[in-house]
Amino acid sequence: MVEEHNFYVELSTNPVRFEPISKATNVFYDEVKRQVFAVRSGGALGVVVRGPDERTSTTFRMEDKGPVISIKFSYDLKILAIQRSQKTVEFINFHTSVDSAEYSQSCKGKNTKIIGFNWTNINEVVFVTDHGLELYQVIPEKKTLKSLKNINISVNWFVFFADNSLLLLSSSTLGNVLNPFHFKAGTILKMAKFDVDLPQVPKPAKLCLLERDVTIANLYKHLYIVVLRHQPRGPSSKGAEIVLYQLQKESPAKKTDILKLNMSGRFAVNVVDNLVVVHHQASKTSMIFDIRLPVTESDGYVNYHYPVLAPLPIRPIKLRVAGIPTQTGLEMREVNIDLYSPNWVVFQPNTVIDARLGCLWHVHLRLEPLVTMIPEKCRLIDFLLLRKESKKVILVVCKQVLLPGQQCSLAIIARMFDKLNQVYRNFLEDEQLAAQNPEGGGTPKAAAARPAIIRKIVIDQSDMYTHVLTPIAERKDIKYKFVVAVLVEYIRSLNHYQIPVQHFLYELVINTLVHHNCFYQLHQFLQYHVLSDSKPIACLLLSLESCYPPAHQLALDMLKRVSTANEEIVEVLLSKNQLLAALRFLRSVGGADSASARKFLDAALNTADSMLFYTVFKFFEQRNIKLRGHPQFMPGEHCEKYVKHFEATFGIESLAPLP
Repeated sequence: MVEEHNFYVELSTNPVRFEPISKATNVFYDEVKRQVFAVRSGGALGVVVRGPDERTSTTFRMEDKGPVISIKFSYDLKILAIQRSQKTVEFINFHTSVDSAEYSQSCKGKNTKIIGFNWTNINEVVFVTDHGLELYQVIPEKKTLKSLKNINISVNWFVFFADNSLLLLSSSTLGNVLNPFHFKAGTILKMAKFDVDLPQVPKPAKLCLLERDVTIANLYKHLYIVVLRHQPRGPSSKGAEIVLYQLQKESPAKKTDILKLNMSGRFAVNVVDNLVVVHHQASKTSMIFDIRLPVTESDGYVNYHYPVLAPLPIRPIKLRVAGIPTQTGLEMREVNIDLYSPNWVVFQPNTVIDARLGCLWHVHLRLEPLVTMIPEKCRLIDFLLLRKESKKVILVVCKQVLLPGQQCSLAIIARMFDKLNQVYRNFLEDEQLAAQNPEGGGTPKAAAARPAIIRKIVIDQSDMYTHVLTPIAERKDIKYKFVVAVLVEYIRSLNHYQIPVQHFLYELVINTLVHHNCFYQLHQFLQYHVLSDSKPIACLLLSLESCYPPAHQLALDMLKRVSTANEEIVEVLLSKNQLLAALRFLRSVGGADSASARKFLDAALNTADSMLFYTVFKFFEQRNIKLRGHPQFMPGEHCEKYVKHFEATFGIESLAPLP
């Protein structure tokens, strides 16, 4: 049985299936539309097109005009281009069915040969020849092509990156002069050429940088030329390495990173979730590199990277195939896939094709096994923050380091919290800028102003409270002192990054302390403002008065410090029948003139304390005199009931005379 936690790279469970390569069938892959073409007998017996999107899969026939070298659909799938010779590319209009009339375009020059072609835009195609580039516009209605641009340059081979319409041409005798070209509608932008370092130069000079050792990758929104460099064999050889050249807008590509493989042999490169995944055929293992993780080795210009983890095989996979014929049809059976097969061909970003097996897979990263594979938790958090679908796994890691038997030191836990909250803070800043500039111009500028670290996963307070802190606080096998220390550490981290702390975190601290009768520590936390002042916290403290009487005064003091809580303070004092204290407080904050006489008189009446009622009544009589020049209450104040009670209890003479 396969141990699931032993593999961090896997292939998609449902591969795209197509007719395997054979004497009668040729197989081609189109990197732009990510489709596989199975061409039977030059198309006469049918062409079957399969891709990840079943809606674009199709089957058709075309006339056999000789062996097909390359075949690709246009961006909108309405024109089919077929190369059958080194001189010409043929085109077929393809709406709902194949148009019987083909039209063609030959390359320019008698001695020119077409190395290959690519669609670069809607109805635009580029021929790559050994003498340069020829850009054409295809006009399907007229069944003709119009020349848009020609560039003369000696070409050994080329690499095309469809996602960014970037074409890389190799020139020079050694093949190590690389010329990038970027395609936009109707134009070709020539970027600065650059030289690739070679481990050794053969004599006499010959082509030694080959197409198979160069690819283009998009890593963290930057384009890189990825060059596999095989070291000369010998006792001092440290194995192959991958060199990354970052493309620049105005200047030649800059060598920025070197990935140390420490192996020799045949390699293939994929890009998965901004990771460089390197497959090694001889050892049948794969390794992953993350150029955004903190580096320990650099010469000031180039960063040197080692695999994030030890090389491991791709997770074993089975394939359902037709087996023994039965009365009801073919019996399906499962067979093991030969991983790292010599028949494998790898395409960017994460495609693996086995043409002899008739399968196209996508390479994926498995995050769950990494939790135990990367023992250094802060490095694990650094790694996971950069992955697209890692939120659930990050929360698992945060909870894991708090569990008995797996607990980390508070210092490590604090560093983990800081890493999460730094990202959280950046996210809040971006949200704030976006709110200030609804057009969206603020966010990219803010991102550009920061270091080029693109973090996608935000773990906010609600995530931590729900999935980590509350479950930990509820466990009986974890010491409450540790729980409180963790909660306080998380609050410290939020404060450090100037993130307003949500009241439910403070409530969790208070409830944990109260549950364990730690009232002295609670008092200290409030006294030294470990727990910030807020109305919800004050209300929680009020509810604790029965088990901890000083909580009432602590709550009142907190409400006084919260400048917007005057109404709440009055309500608290009224609920405790501290009417005179409430009136004194209102007078101190300038709220006596607007206070509701009816509310206070009703509360005084309910106390059954006649002297208290007398004092409150007289207070409002004096207020009436101050505001209106006479002691009577206005009809809208609805105080008739209390005036009658006063007259009945103290007599009419006690009422202040009219002026």
